[in-house]
Amino acid sequence: MKAKAYIHDDEYYYSIIRKNIKFYRLKLHLTQQDLADMTELSREYICDIENERRNKHLTIAVLGRIAEALNIDITNFFTS
Repeated sequence: MKAKAYIHDDEYYYSIIRKNIKFYRLKLHLTQQDLADMTELSREYICDIENERRNKHLTIAVLGRIAEALNIDITNFFTS
């Protein structure tokens, strides 16, 4: 039996997560500073996440904090 070939790399998933964080933030009419204050993260960190500069340094714990602040299930970040 042949092993399954994976189609997507890390960048693909990080891109989906970044877009979803920004989507849900804007849906609630929050600024990056608002979200930063709600998650006790810096505005610069939120900006970096949304703008692709921190893609490989985003942890599940940070995603959890952001999901809680946005009042959504963490799995929503993975839906394209």
